[in-house]
Amino acid sequence: MVTNEDGRNGREEKGGRLRPCLRAWGGHYFGMNHSLRWLTALVALLSSVLGFKVQAAAPRPNIILILADDMGYSDLGCYGSEINTPNLDRLAAGGLRFTQFYNAARCCPTRAALLTGLYPHQAGVGHMLQDYKQPGYTKGLNDNSATIAELLHEAGYRTYHVGKWHVGGVGGKGAEPRNHPLSRGFDRAYGSGGGGNYFALQPLYMDRENIKPGDNFYATDAFSDWAVRFLDEHKTRHKEQPFFLHLCYTAPHFPLHAKPEDIAKYRGKYRGGWDKLRETRFAREKELGIMDKRTQLSPRDPVAKAWDEVPEAEKDEWDLRMAVHAAMIDCMDQGIGRVMEMVKLMGAEENTLVVFLSDNGASAEYLDSWPNPNRGHKQGSITGTKESHRTIEIGWANAANTPFRECKMWTHEGGISTSFIANWPAGIKARGKLTEEVGHIVDLMPTFLELAGGDYPARYRSFDLKPLAGMSLVPVLQGKKIGDRTLGWEHEGNRAYRVGDWKLVATFKGDWELYDLSKDRSEVNNLAAKYPKRVAEMAALWQQWADNVGVVPWEQLPGAPYKPTKGYQKKSEPVVD
Repeated sequence: MVTNEDGRNGREEKGGRLRPCLRAWGGHYFGMNHSLRWLTALVALLSSVLGFKVQAAAPRPNIILILADDMGYSDLGCYGSEINTPNLDRLAAGGLRFTQFYNAARCCPTRAALLTGLYPHQAGVGHMLQDYKQPGYTKGLNDNSATIAELLHEAGYRTYHVGKWHVGGVGGKGAEPRNHPLSRGFDRAYGSGGGGNYFALQPLYMDRENIKPGDNFYATDAFSDWAVRFLDEHKTRHKEQPFFLHLCYTAPHFPLHAKPEDIAKYRGKYRGGWDKLRETRFAREKELGIMDKRTQLSPRDPVAKAWDEVPEAEKDEWDLRMAVHAAMIDCMDQGIGRVMEMVKLMGAEENTLVVFLSDNGASAEYLDSWPNPNRGHKQGSITGTKESHRTIEIGWANAANTPFRECKMWTHEGGISTSFIANWPAGIKARGKLTEEVGHIVDLMPTFLELAGGDYPARYRSFDLKPLAGMSLVPVLQGKKIGDRTLGWEHEGNRAYRVGDWKLVATFKGDWELYDLSKDRSEVNNLAAKYPKRVAEMAALWQQWADNVGVVPWEQLPGAPYKPTKGYQKKSEPVVD
């Protein structure tokens, strides 16, 4: 695979080249030009009057893109977990699972890359939403990017956003209206800018109006309910159009909040501890074929205690924390089940592409009193309740990311690997299969545009667009191979570069490590000393990629804090002010 000068994979990028052949994937009536619509109507009329049958092209698929938040690689049943996720497991059994799919290590960068088909820095969100006065580090999506919703809307789709947005434009000081979901291609939107208290989420909006949570509010249920309402609205008012629904849960992102009945399902199931859970999930991953038999379970994170060393008096609290984490995922799965029931009621089940993934690996953040004592954890409150503000911390995060090293914010596999399910009865014929083809969030834009018959223009809203960074995954959905990939990452000085099966990775200010992922997916055997020439070559390629996408060295970024900061650190890790 050729890597172009701006860091993207060498594939067709120009607007016209991304439009698929409608003979292959079909053209929906609403997306056709005026002449073609009349021709289609004429053919239909002749068919009816003269009594002959015309083989109609399949319509373009509806698309549902579901994003979880801070969910570990092994947290779904179909990826090795003990958590009850029957609806996602059912989608996996009827579709395709990727074993090597990547995100951008953290919420804002991932969402920016997923929405635009660009690397985060290219879209202006190289870190979070602080404005560091650099092109790659701004308060939200830049003008040289277009979202999936904008371009699918141009192709005739009706578009809906539900849940967490977090790419600028809603809530918070200095939010820019130009990056509100309704300003970025969505017809309807319900949700919040980021995360927060699941029982009292703020800010919360309906379209452009700020609203307050009602009685008995729980964010995960609210997101599921509004996704169902938008689909019901679509069925009633816009059924002639295909739809794009982007459903972004905050689950299972901290704080650990869940409903009592969901927590009760898992209470006591984690008394065996994180070491045992890692072993159990790893065995299940191998049984399912998610992990190659040659893969080793990475050592426990050095910051985490051995479970046997955890004081007996603390184990009940740790069991509760993981029970709440499981309950949050369970509740999300229940909501996805309700969404799929509505899709079935709409008669759209056969021709709806459903994609599910997480924005990063599980989080090891230690935030008992974040962001301050008045809004953080209320002393004496029970984990899982409205007054609590607990996290799973490094022990359980390490288990959630089984078998990988590191977690959210790092570019080792535990930070950037995600489960990825694609289900589309009309378009994916190989049901319940696994693919080892490598995918990345920047691939979703070109994939959806190909299926929708849409263009990626050179200019949009009077701005020049950066060329797409990814490639279409339609061949993978058809059971084909796409070959080796060249991909890059950077977040807070953590960095990585993958060429084929070789991966170069380093922590902030750390030395480069080298792994052969075909034999060592869990990054246990560092080959940097054995292959110094390869390290030097790949490091040079990473630097070229970083320069081209707009990475600024973390320690040189004006005003940026150096990691780990007080707010975001693994427990027991040195605090850096």
